[in-house]
Amino acid sequence: MRGRVLIVAGSDSGGGAGIQADIKSVTALGGYAMTAVAALTAQDTHGVRSVMPVPPDFIALQMRLCLADIGADAVKTGMLASAEVIETVAEVLSEVGVPALVVDPVMAAKGGQRLLEDRALSVAIERLLPITTLLTPNTVEAAALTGLPPESFEGDSLDGMRRAADRLLEFGAQAVLVKGGHRAGPVVTDLLVTRGGEHSYTAPRMETVHTHGTGCTLASSIACGLAQGLELPQAVARAHAYVQEAIRTAPGFGGGHGPLNHAHTVRPFP
Repeated sequence: MRGRVLIVAGSDSGGGAGIQADIKSVTALGGYAMTAVAALTAQDTHGVRSVMPVPPDFIALQMRLCLADIGADAVKTGMLASAEVIETVAEVLSEVGVPALVVDPVMAAKGGQRLLEDRALSVAIERLLPITTLLTPNTVEAAALTGLPPESFEGDSLDGMRRAADRLLEFGAQAVLVKGGHRAGPVVTDLLVTRGGEHSYTAPRMETVHTHGTGCTLASSIACGLAQGLELPQAVARAHAYVQEAIRTAPGFGGGHGPLNHAHTVRPFP
């Protein structure tokens, strides 16, 4: 076990996304996962029924205790929900400093339920992006963060994804991975843009509803790779391959958007 990852995100009672997916992913890739629970959700594969916020000062206490005692080689954030929570997380991370920060700007659940307040967007741009190593928005989230029209991401060209990534780099992020799963077509392309160039990661689209937690899983897998010393393009490549296999071998649980097979790297006991 190597690579310590502190995850600051919401809990998913169904186990497919959120902190539960993050812990599974980091563990399956050989890292050590710690958590600061930022919100509680009551949900299943059909959607989020209710959200219970966690007080910001308690989130900060969870973070500070983990960082002071165990330490972290990378931090991954997911559902932060409110401007106050984002302010708190940014303040703690700015004070302590971490080698790598992966930010998954979770705005909505797979079923469409909003998970981020409108005011929190501007706070995330002002406080969190300037200390972000990698931002991992899908095209819907990239449109919301940049103000670009959603239709600019469609078509065969990746120009819309590039424009969004460039704008997010201007906001302060060191690198941006724009995920293409929401775009139409038989091939899914994720585009990594850094200040030094770009890399693309493609895979055939799998026609399945069992994709709950793909964004959480990808971001935490990348954070694990960075914590283990991989360069960013290699960390993204390994995470991309891990998620593809997790989707392909999904167990088919639930009647809605089912979870992935996070344990496909794990050998069962005899």
